[in-house]
Amino acid sequence: MSPAGERPSREAVLDAFVVESEPGRSTLERYLRLYPEYAGELIDLSRELSREACEDAAPLSAADQALIDAAWLQHAKAVPTAAADPFAALTVDDWRSVAQRLDVPRQVVTALRERRVSLMSIPRRFLAMLAEAMRSSVAQLESSWGSAQLAGARSYKADSKPVAGEQVTFEQVLIDAGVPAERRARLLAEAD
Repeated sequence: MSPAGERPSREAVLDAFVVESEPGRSTLERYLRLYPEYAGELIDLSRELSREACEDAAPLSAADQALIDAAWLQHAKAVPTAAADPFAALTVDDWRSVAQRLDVPRQVVTALRERRVSLMSIPRRFLAMLAEAMRSSVAQLESSWGSAQLAGARSYKADSKPVAGEQVTFEQVLIDAGVPAERRARLLAEAD
């Protein structure tokens, strides 16, 4: 089991006990004398090995099968499903349409799609308009914002692994896109 003079490990002793041809009382007593430090584990293993396996050969009744099926259906309903990413469902033409509907440059929509904009900086009114333009809900947008895989949003050929950039405010994205001040003020307003 182990090199001469070295005590075998607990796993080695238990493995040797399992493969004994006669795992009865005499074998257990011998192992207990040789390895008293593993007495509890050896006794537990001996009990486990001596237990009779209970195999019910009778098939399930229709009532039992119906109960099991009902329980599985209930379990399946309780398991949360992964929400579909509303951003992934849109095509390039859809994104153009969203930009036109919101009356913002496409680079603003691209920043939103790539989640480079801090969600907290987007006014609720604009978020509602974005959700409507994307045929989604505000809740779906909010839930997908945190789970976005920014590195996978676009494919680039680069020398190093792409990393997600810092998120910026919605106002900063509008400024960078060259949106005039009066239009920015209307987009940033919480009410109409």
